[in-house]
Amino acid sequence: MADPFPSPRLTSLAHGGGCGCKLAPAVLQNILAKMPAAAMFPNLMVGTETGDDAAVYRLNDAQAIVATTDFFMPVVDDPFQFGRIAATNALSDIYAMGATPILALAIVGMPVDRMAMESVQLILAGGASVCAVAGIPVAGGHSIDSVEPIYGLVALGLVHPDKLLRNNTARPGDRLILTKGLGVGVFSAALKQEILDPAGYETMIASTTQLNAVGPALAQAEGVHAVTDVTGFGLLGHALEMARGAGVTVRLDMALTPLLPGAEALARDGVRTGAAVRNWASYGHEAQLPAGFADWRRDLLCDPQTSGGLLISVRADRADQVLAQVRAAGFDRSVVVGEVTAGPPVAVVTE
Repeated sequence: MADPFPSPRLTSLAHGGGCGCKLAPAVLQNILAKMPAAAMFPNLMVGTETGDDAAVYRLNDAQAIVATTDFFMPVVDDPFQFGRIAATNALSDIYAMGATPILALAIVGMPVDRMAMESVQLILAGGASVCAVAGIPVAGGHSIDSVEPIYGLVALGLVHPDKLLRNNTARPGDRLILTKGLGVGVFSAALKQEILDPAGYETMIASTTQLNAVGPALAQAEGVHAVTDVTGFGLLGHALEMARGAGVTVRLDMALTPLLPGAEALARDGVRTGAAVRNWASYGHEAQLPAGFADWRRDLLCDPQTSGGLLISVRADRADQVLAQVRAAGFDRSVVVGEVTAGPPVAVVTE
């Protein structure tokens, strides 16, 4: 695809991009293993213990504050779209907890000697435009001169303590709903290789800038037991977080799993991200794949999803209603992709 942006391309200034920049799951687990216990803070409802999407602190009987931060290096070359994608991704953590965002702070690191100020301004404008759609201000932030371009948000939200959505409360018998198609990492790799066609690029932008704003409605929906957003660890990795947290087995049906149009063809041609490889190396021992399962299909399950969809664990008799609710909110690729069963905390993939 022709590059309409002046040199240097944003993606050329970074060694990785989007949620593919995240530390591998096993590395992150080792780092967090020696974090001090937070038991001395009784109002801290959610900390680092289950790898949930945000921290949550109870303010009173009716309000808890949800706090998160998310930032990364460019996944596209258009500075305005990069800002939009990064902001959408950061706000996803708030929505995944069932909360309503209230404000954001910008995190900015830019190689100011290698980037035009206009590009930096466009990145910030893109992020602010998403926050405006979410109905919140970018109320401040912090900036540094860095070797690679970095942008993201600190995001704060509010939720009723009794309506908080967690990633560790799935129950046997639940159905699993995924709200967005997989393949963002494959698309980003193809973009770097300059083989992503215009249709694929538009699909990528549309998916990564769609706010997961259905989260607060899910918090009110009967039968929704657990929610997480699918980002850098891929569908398989975030499903495993659900399994570990709740002490259950998650079962994913590859034949039902939605893919973004064009993602399968690229994956079959060998387009993959280094993050997908690192993800599988980190948690592959906790997954059971069918005999002869193709590497490209495994890569898609491990594909890092920058600003991916929500994975919803819902009571079986409410799955159809919740699925209809999510589709009505604009997530037309939403489908039931699996189920939760009693058993060891592993992921079992079928096809």
